[in-house]
Amino acid sequence: MWLHVLVFFTTFFFMEFMAWFSHKYIMHGFLWSLHADHHKKDHDSWFERNDAFFIFYAVVSIGCFLLWQHNILEIGLAIGLGIFAYGLAYFLVHDIFIHQRFKLFRNANNRYAKAVRRAHKMHHKHIGKEHGECFGMLIVPLKYFKN
Repeated sequence: MWLHVLVFFTTFFFMEFMAWFSHKYIMHGFLWSLHADHHKKDHDSWFERNDAFFIFYAVVSIGCFLLWQHNILEIGLAIGLGIFAYGLAYFLVHDIFIHQRFKLFRNANNRYAKAVRRAHKMHHKHIGKEHGECFGMLIVPLKYFKN
């Protein structure tokens, strides 16, 4: 039981690294064509090509659930739930809180909320794939915590 809890939290926090890595080297790299519309909207749809990245991690999470269900990977459930939990946190912070794709959490104004907004604003000041900064999501550099 404790192993599963440890694996869940380790996976959740490892996903912040994966978000940073895939954002910096994949989204702003060879798959910029899927991510570009997130920086500069070039269509009228509510959906973005960038949303494809959520689908990728959902498939990985589901794959872990299936490996667990078929007794192939005992910790598969914990890994799949860790990926799912990070995806949910990312969606709540990035898509709802920051980009207001749903009009919720508009009045959140604590130090952490302000720091996340500042860091993401700095990331979006660059509309091209080069010269980006702040590629993570939940862990924000200390300089953005200023008042």
